[in-house]
Amino acid sequence: MSVELMTALMFGSILVVLLTGVPIAFGLGFLAVVFAWINFGSGMLGMVVTTAIGSMLTIVMIAVPMFIFMGEMLEHSGIAEALYVMMYRWFGPVRGGLAIGTVLICTIFAAMAGVSAAATVTMSVIALPAMLKRGYNKSLAMGCIMAGGALGILIPPSVTMVVYAFWANESVGRLFFGGLFPGLVLSLEYVIYITVMCYLNPNLGPSLPPEERASWKDKFASLKGVILPILLILVVLGSILMGVATPTEAAAVGAAGATLCAVVYRKFNWQMFVKSSQSTLKHTCMIMFIAMGASGFASVYEAIGGVEVVKNLMEGMAVNRWIIMVIIQVIYLMLGCFLDPIGIIMITVPIFIPVIIELGFDPVWFGVLFIVNMEAGFLTPPFGINLFYMRACTPKDITMVDIYRSVVPWVLMQVVGLALCMIFPQIVLWFPNLIFGVPIG
Repeated sequence: MSVELMTALMFGSILVVLLTGVPIAFGLGFLAVVFAWINFGSGMLGMVVTTAIGSMLTIVMIAVPMFIFMGEMLEHSGIAEALYVMMYRWFGPVRGGLAIGTVLICTIFAAMAGVSAAATVTMSVIALPAMLKRGYNKSLAMGCIMAGGALGILIPPSVTMVVYAFWANESVGRLFFGGLFPGLVLSLEYVIYITVMCYLNPNLGPSLPPEERASWKDKFASLKGVILPILLILVVLGSILMGVATPTEAAAVGAAGATLCAVVYRKFNWQMFVKSSQSTLKHTCMIMFIAMGASGFASVYEAIGGVEVVKNLMEGMAVNRWIIMVIIQVIYLMLGCFLDPIGIIMITVPIFIPVIIELGFDPVWFGVLFIVNMEAGFLTPPFGINLFYMRACTPKDITMVDIYRSVVPWVLMQVVGLALCMIFPQIVLWFPNLIFGVPIG
């Protein structure tokens, strides 16, 4: 059986697995075993198991549960409430101010948590009721929370970047600082969009009435709410930036720092600790099972020569290399509608990384493009995870169709951000090259 036909069968089987509703981790593991047996017989099955287990035995992956625990603790620490009080007081008198403040809180949370869920869930509980109560357009209110929450995988630290760095054999530090400015660019896009839309139509996000506006004394008093978040960001990212700690060590510091924040805000208790630990275990196991299934699948596909086939196919296209890059990004956009970013990394990175290196593109730049692309995946139906987080937190009169509609302008802005990073690569590369030096070769 030709490699081309086997490629069609393997990736066609993934679509069948998705349609059956089988968890992607177990589906990919099953397909790895089936196609290993078809192509190589039972002797290949041991290699599939060895590869799957080997993907877990790396120090880089230790950062994953610690960053997840950090996000879980921050979600329950009281930091979000303090930040929201501060943003409420400072931005409330501005049209769309509560939505702008929500985006800024999500941006700060992204620089602390490393995951999307923390900001999305917390702001859905805190900010959404406040905006709806004050007459904000429900699409604007929901959209800014879901898009702002998605920044958690782009602005460092990022669990998704840690996994990507391992599979692409890239520097976690370079990816972290490569994602910083694109994340700020997207955050600025969201703020500009809210400001313009609410200026053109004040009913979308009315300003607070005079009787609800805070005094200057209260505004300055609320600034103490940003002290702990800034300190945590400086400790986690600053330790990497100064070379004091590796990203894995910084993850441990961040987990300890998030726990300390919960203690300072008097939110820490045994029940909260157990709940955060259980949630961390659940999410970590999900990522690790996906990693095991996808690594087995990828190893079989690589063993049959599939990676070389795809590489030769793309290199053989009589088109400009930028067209190939656009095609890859479109593929990622489509995959993001159906698959978890972790699964997409493990299936596609071994295939695409050799291609983009051969075409002369920077792999760190490509990695950040991937993460920006996956942000859209958090918002795109039918399986965008932030859509389901929002559904769990919204009033019953808001339907899933309302949630789907609310993400349209935000996904378009993410595509614009992706295009900007492609057109102007230095948005991604300037900072990591400044910190770590320009890589040789």
